[in-house]
Amino acid sequence: MLNEKICSAIDNQKETLLNLSHAIHEHPEVRFTEKTAVKLIKEVLEANGFDFLCPWAGLDTAFKAVYHGKPGGPTLAFLAEYDALEKIGHGCGHNLIATMSVGAALGIKTQMQDITGDIVIMGCPGEEGGKGKVIMLNNNGFDGIDYAMMIHPADYNMIQRTGLAAVVVDVEFIGQSAHSKQPSDGINALTALIQMFNGIDARRQCWADKTRCNGIITDGGTASNVVPDYAAGKFTVRASTVAELEKVVDDMENIAKAAELMVGAKVNFKPGYISSERYCNLAMDERLKAHVQDFGIEMQYPPKNLSAGSSDFGNVSMKLPGIHAYLSIAEQGEKIKNHTKEFTAAAISKKADDVILIGAKSLAMTAYDIFTDTALQKDISAEFAKVPKR
Repeated sequence: MLNEKICSAIDNQKETLLNLSHAIHEHPEVRFTEKTAVKLIKEVLEANGFDFLCPWAGLDTAFKAVYHGKPGGPTLAFLAEYDALEKIGHGCGHNLIATMSVGAALGIKTQMQDITGDIVIMGCPGEEGGKGKVIMLNNNGFDGIDYAMMIHPADYNMIQRTGLAAVVVDVEFIGQSAHSKQPSDGINALTALIQMFNGIDARRQCWADKTRCNGIITDGGTASNVVPDYAAGKFTVRASTVAELEKVVDDMENIAKAAELMVGAKVNFKPGYISSERYCNLAMDERLKAHVQDFGIEMQYPPKNLSAGSSDFGNVSMKLPGIHAYLSIAEQGEKIKNHTKEFTAAAISKKADDVILIGAKSLAMTAYDIFTDTALQKDISAEFAKVPKR
């Protein structure tokens, strides 16, 4: 059932919200450089009475904006992403994620005088390749948050989509340069790296289903008549769970050490931050689904053959109950995949503007239910108790 007060409050902010979305879109900023986006969001939130803290959790372009209700209740965070893609701009529609979360906060803010609890807009930079939320978690940026919610634009309407655990691994081999006429005088770093690739291919059969390990050579030498004294590679690894992922990374490190022993080139093995698998809270998702349906949109569940990506939201979902839903910005029958120029254009379309208001209202009404429905809170906690703890 629609909460008319919340919906009216968001409608009253329509021009502000659409201007915010379009302004972020017009100034695309890649991971950890999102100063314009933060400035634009700050102006809107401070004008509406939010306390704005930036930098936050060790990141210059992360922020935490707070609006207090009556003391003693839970704290619910709407997550805002606002980084763009290199050369493509907002081809993942993060301008919409940020604006829906801001709109949701402005909507429920009008009810906070009667609500026990606080609302937060958590500014999360660097989702594209930077794992900003992982850094924020490591720096205690989510401490005190009881629930987290966000909606991502897509070409489908969906709840309960899972995500794979993922990590990027950088590998370097350091050998000894020599002229190719006398290769025995050198230690071939490229040979060691190639042996690592071969070792990974030999080991794949021992890894669990859905495990993926893809790599490239980023530096293989400078001249074909010189034994390379340096070689480097980059690998992206995905698995169903962090536990499975860590086993794969351990295997890769052993393979790298074996290549070091075989060839004699010294190895530097450097895993990055791990994105965890995703656990979207079913009780929260079902309540959001019901509110989205009030606007004539049916949220689907993931089909069995749907491929899963990776996101730093997974790490948040393992720390506290949260949801990462999807709303379509594609016209009926249209398919527009994210991380494309077509998606960049769609992210400021009339359909995208409409989705901002629907998403903001649905998030805000779901948040209102969580604050005011103790039975729902218990269902959320029971669901979250099933999530593996790290």
